Amino acid sequence: MKSKTGLKTASDLGDSGEPIYHALMTAIVEHQLPSGSKLPEEALSEVFGVSRTGILKVLQRLTAVQMITLTPKRGAQVATPTVEEAQDIFCTRSLVECADLPAVLAHCQTPLEKLNRQEQKAHEDHDGAAAIRLSFAFHIQLQAISSNQVLTEMVTRLTQRSSLVVAAYGAPWQQGCRCDDHDRLVELLRDKSLTRLTDSLRQHFDHIIASLRFERSGETLPDFARLFAATGARS
Repeated sequence: MKSKTGLKTASDLGDSGEPIYHALMTAIVEHQLPSGSKLPEEALSEVFGVSRTGILKVLQRLTAVQMITLTPKRGAQVATPTVEEAQDIFCTRSLVECADLPAVLAHCQTPLEKLNRQEQKAHEDHDGAAAIRLSFAFHIQLQAISSNQVLTEMVTRLTQRSSLVVAAYGAPWQQGCRCDDHDRLVELLRDKSLTRLTDSLRQHFDHIIASLRFERSGETLPDFARLFAATGARS
């Protein structure tokens, strides 16, 4: 059933809330919704064709994974990590991802050349959203090689939060990771050189932290109709 306004209610939303969740998550990770962007329930309700209560359920899910903040007076906004959080996110990634490299090398059959080439092409094409998506996919797939599902899920969440950090504090030209760093990691994966691979991955995170400029972004109200016109969430 739908409400009198023709919008799906929270009880009717069911699985249709999933594409809305993923559409918002993707837009945040790819910096189409910058850090600090306001996410008004009314505007999102109109774009996605669901009730405000249904949108609120999706926003609460994004709050639970620390991608947005949701407060009674200010409403929902794309999260802006503090400087301390930003540094802790990348330091934690360095610790976790480096610690898993022995298992990665033990299971690695095909290094990530294809994904790396796709990322390079995205940079060459100046496709910022694709470059960010592929850059983070590189790290998630690197850890997935170890077959440790719990750790891969952890890295996925940390990677999503890393995107918030880069959106808030990265330079305007910064789109994901540096391709030459990933080139080096692929080469060392192929050589199965644990010591050099670990050192290179640790330096990779050091480079990212060093590139950040810790200045807060202002609040913005994005064009939701343009961003989510093709999500197919509306029934």
